[in-house]
Amino acid sequence: MWHYKYHRNLTPKVELTQPMHCFPHKIAREKPKVKRYMITKLVLFTVLALTPLRGLQAANQPNVLFIAIDDLNHWVGHLGRNPQTKTPNIDRLAAMGVTFANAQCAAPVCNPSRAALLSGKRPGTTGIYDNNNLFTKALKPEESLVMQFKNAGYETLGIGKLWHGGLGWKEQWTATAEETVKKSKISDRSIGGIAFGPIVEGGDETVSDTSITDYGISELAKTHKKPFFLTLGFHKPHMPWNVPQKYYDMHPLANIQLPPTKEGDLSDIPPAGVKMAKPDADHAKVLASGRWKEAVQAYLAAITYLDGQIGRVLDAYDKSPHKDNTIIILWGDHGWHLGEKEHWRKFALWEEATRAPFIWVVPGVTRPGGLCKRPVDFMSVYPTLCDLASLPKPAWVEGDNIKSMLSNPTAAWSGVGVTTFGQNNHAVRTDRWRYIRYADGGDELYDHDKDEYEWNNLAAQPEHAVLKAELAKHFPAVNLPPSGKGKISDK
Repeated sequence: MWHYKYHRNLTPKVELTQPMHCFPHKIAREKPKVKRYMITKLVLFTVLALTPLRGLQAANQPNVLFIAIDDLNHWVGHLGRNPQTKTPNIDRLAAMGVTFANAQCAAPVCNPSRAALLSGKRPGTTGIYDNNNLFTKALKPEESLVMQFKNAGYETLGIGKLWHGGLGWKEQWTATAEETVKKSKISDRSIGGIAFGPIVEGGDETVSDTSITDYGISELAKTHKKPFFLTLGFHKPHMPWNVPQKYYDMHPLANIQLPPTKEGDLSDIPPAGVKMAKPDADHAKVLASGRWKEAVQAYLAAITYLDGQIGRVLDAYDKSPHKDNTIIILWGDHGWHLGEKEHWRKFALWEEATRAPFIWVVPGVTRPGGLCKRPVDFMSVYPTLCDLASLPKPAWVEGDNIKSMLSNPTAAWSGVGVTTFGQNNHAVRTDRWRYIRYADGGDELYDHDKDEYEWNNLAAQPEHAVLKAELAKHFPAVNLPPSGKGKISDK
């Protein structure tokens, strides 16, 4: 048998790596050298055309700039949820491609959200429901989205937080980098476990995400011999909201408005939902402190700092020699409550906890300023990226391919967004409805056409029984027990 090497240029370069006696005898006996050469070339290119490209590199395979953001809810300008936010650079990215305005996480917790997105397996399939269910016990490295690209010949380059606690398995990566940070002085203003306070001595270099940006800028400027999958895993706005004072100053405390809330909002919520809200925990402490606005200010400041880093990355992308062949995908791993429904943090199945930014820029596919209002969830990342890079989709991947909506944001779509928090606790989000059902049978139903803040639970109204039954068909059928317990530092 003869072999060939496929080089990343417009014309395949074929190199024989076996002697001539390996060729069919009839060809080997041909005496005219020109005729033998032409027949050999014809045979080789026929083999090349018929051989699958799996594991080989085509010249036009796209690079991927994969931007993961921790704890960023839908308080970004182009989503219109909170007019106080300042995110000109994330909005700039949205204007470059397609933003999904109704994007739902697979789970409202760091570990299961990331494990689902990166493995293509929903929480119920893996048993990864919370931060203490170790993904390293429930999953294998070869199931990783990153590993699919590495096996296809990509350079896989990473820094920051991708999987819960860091970059995950070492074998996924061609190269990784460590974050750096300089010392700073912080004015701690924390309220119990809601940790925040401005950095009063030191600039952006005192936040580790700045070094993540530096690495991304460096890699985008380099010449790469292979396509690359570059992951930047940003931590902010994850707590503590310690960012330089200048970002706090951009959100004067006197101007801060609290998020819309309703008194007695938990009165129509089933016990399982109230248990998730924990109104007597963080929210009670914030109310007692009288400093709710300070916490909101701090979260906005952390978002604005993060947005500045995204701006630096986009500047480097614009200057990069790889710009015309690099996909950008930006996603927040889940949402975040700041007192809505008397709840703080993620860890719930309501809109504030499950909705997050989701932006794609795909050269030759997306058009500037696309806005898709179709309901999707982050399980779509794995199959869609495989399709765009012409990689085979692994059989275990459960998500929907949203490629059709990248080119046409108003394309017909029958999908929904599904979120899971704990075994048998699910939420399904359509363009109009959110339906939540807990493991004990308690449920909630919200009509987003009339109730965008989910203040009125309609689940008990008999006229909605058929609708609830239809929505429940989207709940995952597989709900395994929680996987192996352990602890990973949530940086």
